[in-house]
Order: sequence, then structure tokens, then C-alpha cells
Amino acid sequence: MSKIFFPVFKSIRTKVALFVFFLLILVSLVFYLVTLSIIKNHISQEVMARAESLTRSIASTAGYSFISQDLLGLDNIVFKIKNSNFDIEYIAIVDTQKKILVHSDIKKIGQNFSSPEGIMSRKTMDSLLIKEIPGPKGNFFELNSPIVFMDKNLGSVILAINKSILTAAQKDVQRKLMAVFAAILLIGITSSILLSIFLTKPIQQLAAGVDRLKKGKRSEPLTVYSRDELGRLTESFNEMTATLLTQRDKLTQYAKELEEAYISTVKVLAAAIDARDHYTLGHSTRVAQLSVLLGQEIGLKKEQLEELQIASLFHDVGKIKIPDDILLKKGKLRPPEWREMKRHPEYGAEILSKAPSLLKYIPAVRHHHEWYDGSGYPDGLKGEKIPLQAAIISIADVFEAMTSDRPYRKAFSEKEVLKTMDELAGKQFNPRLIRSFLRLVRKKRPRQATNLWKKQ
Repeated sequence: MSKIFFPVFKSIRTKVALFVFFLLILVSLVFYLVTLSIIKNHISQEVMARAESLTRSIASTAGYSFISQDLLGLDNIVFKIKNSNFDIEYIAIVDTQKKILVHSDIKKIGQNFSSPEGIMSRKTMDSLLIKEIPGPKGNFFELNSPIVFMDKNLGSVILAINKSILTAAQKDVQRKLMAVFAAILLIGITSSILLSIFLTKPIQQLAAGVDRLKKGKRSEPLTVYSRDELGRLTESFNEMTATLLTQRDKLTQYAKELEEAYISTVKVLAAAIDARDHYTLGHSTRVAQLSVLLGQEIGLKKEQLEELQIASLFHDVGKIKIPDDILLKKGKLRPPEWREMKRHPEYGAEILSKAPSLLKYIPAVRHHHEWYDGSGYPDGLKGEKIPLQAAIISIADVFEAMTSDRPYRKAFSEKEVLKTMDELAGKQFNPRLIRSFLRLVRKKRPRQATNLWKKQ
């Protein structure tokens, strides 16, 4: 689940859009609740203010009617107010003994008024009492205003207003507010998406440009969308890219020239090593040519073939440290001399270790005299533990040496050499590489192939 969910948030556009979205929801929710609360309070105050006004109005009128005993006039007033205000539950006018003189329900006239139990809400300055009373159809407010005339208390006006009407009005307002804020939220979400696209497009373009630059790809200059900080950053990136690509081209050219000079130096060094003995003159170059041909036969890549060529040219570099009386001796070497001669791979590895750029050639140079059965030197490596380059150079080295004249013998015929090497497959040589080498030589016709390599 996390692998599917979290990558979505890697996009800065998504992050900006979500941030604005949640911020908009939070702000809208706060404004909605605050507005709703204000409107509810306003509606409640308006309803109560109207109820208080009606109660006081009846009370002020009732004073004159009480004195003149005009109960019919009071009844008419109560009837009209009740019929014109559907949220009023009842209106009653009582005397000081709580006897109902006028009531919106005619049947209750003459009875004693009994107010239901409720919670006192508040009392105004003019002694108007307001309390909230639970009822079967919902809670309602009961207002009780004294009837005073000539500073004499004549009775009270009692008016009950249904709270459900107030609740219905509040719900209606709530629905309308929800619709308004939903529209605002929808507009805000659309705006946030457009804003995130506008803000992040230059950043995404910069990210793509950096990725192309990192991969070394050339591209057209990035588009500058604005003249703000992002626009200036894009312009700076275009300038930096142009400078880096120019410098890279120069460095590539310098590296190519340096590599060519390096390879030339290696060839000169190899020739100098071989020149110590005119019998081995050109030996390292021919071994390199044979090694590359065998590498091509087994499918090595271009970079691998180039590294194999350099390693082949270096394979006898350790002979620099072998004294002439051993290296150039025409007869058979004595055991101490042979032990010293066998150290030339180690000497070669030691020489190459002095330069960091040559370290990668050490395995091929150190192990080109290892045998597949583990009886070679200097480390007695066996089988596939022998580095591939070393195993290839070993075959090319033996073939070139056996088909060349030496102070102590004449060159063997190609047929004899191939037969001997085939018999040593699995003992001295890697069987797979020997099969590829024999196939390679036979494809070129043995004698012609050997002559070709000798000339190169």
C-alpha cells in the first residue's frame, strides 16, 4: 500500500495543491462555523426581540382596556396577533390572581393560569421574564410582561413562542451556507490546482533540465515563464548549462588526447621492454593483438577489449627488474635464476601499483602465468578464480612464444603448437578459451593467421 501511496507525494505540484487544498478546507470550515454561529445568534435575537416587542405592545395596550373593562378589545388584539404570527403557541392575559381574562384558546378563559416548569432564561429591566419550557412539539419560550398602569400592577401578558420555528430557520440558513461554502471550496480547489501548475511548472522544467544535464544530454535552453525569482533561476541555469557543456566538450577532447598519448606511451614502454632481447622484440605487441582477437571471438565489449589490449602490452613489464644475465641467458636457467625469473609477474604488479590509473591492469599482469589446474605462479590460482584477462593473455603469450625463435631453440610449427595447447586444455589453459582460440586460428587458416599477426 505504501509503495503505491507515497510516490504520489513526490511531485511538488501535488504537494502544493494538497497544501492549498487542506488550507482552504480549514479556512472554509472555520469561516463556515463562525458565520453559522453569528447567523444563528442573529436569528435567535431577532425572534426574541420580536416576541418581546409583541409582549410589551400587548401589555401597554392592555392597561387601558383593564381600566375600561374592554376585554373584547383585548381579545381582538390577541386574536389578530396570534393569527398573524404562526410561531406563537398561545397568548394569555391574566389578572394579579393569575385568572385568565383573555386567551388565544377561548376554552381556557376563566381558568387559573398555570405555567409549565421551565428554565429561567433572563429577566429584562422592565421586569419581563423569559424562560425556556420543554413541550411535546419541541421547546418553546414563554415571556411574561407585567401590565402596569399609573404605577399599579393590573396583571400580566403571557406569550409563548415555538422554538422549532427558530430551529427551522436556522437549518434553512445552514443549508444555504453549506451551498455557498461548497461553491467557494470548489472554486478554491480549482484555483489551487491552477496555481500549483503555474508555480511548479518552472520547477519541474528545472528538475528535468538537471536530470538531462546529469545524464550528459544536450537540450534546448529552458523557457523563462516569468521575471521573478524562478525566472532568474531559470536564466542562471541556462547559463550554467551552456558553460558546463562547453567545459565537458573540452574535457572530453583533452581526455581523448591524453588517452591516446597514454596508449602511445604504453606501447613505447612495451617495445622498450621487448628490445632488451632482439628475440622478443615486438612480443608484447603481438600478444596484445592475439589477445584482442580472442576477446572479440568470445564477445567482449569495446571497453573490455581496450583494457585487455593495454593489460597485454603491460604483461611483461616486471621483466625490467630481471637482471640481463638471467633474462638474456642462452642456456637453461639454474633453480635460483628460474625462481627470480618467475617473480616478474609480481614485479610487474608492484610497478603498476605506483600509479592509481594503472591499478585495474594488475590482476591480468600478476596472474598471466597461473595454470587452470592451480599449478601456476605466483599465487597458484585455479579454474575460474583466474581473472579472464589473465587467462586470455596466458594463451596468447604461450602461442606467440612457441611460434617464435628463442636463443635456446627454434620456433615450433603452428600445427605442433596448436596440438600441444589443445592437450593442455584443462591443465594449463581454460578449456572454453582454448576451444575459442583454436576456432579463431582455424577460421583464418593457421599459417596465414600466424604470419598476419607477426606482421602487425
